[in-house]
Amino acid sequence: MDSVAIRAWGNSQGIRIPKEILDKLDLKVSDVLNIEIENDAIVLRKQFVHKTFEERLKAYNGIISVSDFDWGEPKGRELL
Repeated sequence: MDSVAIRAWGNSQGIRIPKEILDKLDLKVSDVLNIEIENDAIVLRKQFVHKTFEERLKAYNGIISVSDFDWGEPKGRELL
């Protein structure tokens, strides 16, 4: 377990997060973290960031397949 000290930072206080922890969590300068209090602990979590279309497309090696989907027979007043 690493220990950090609270230090003055302008009119606030702050801590420094060790590089090893930043690397493990793939955190970079300007990343946004959510902060919560759970029992007697301060919990920092990476904020969910939506991927861009390009990032999503890259996960499919640039290939998108389009296919029909069978939703079954109409059950009500669906428009065809």
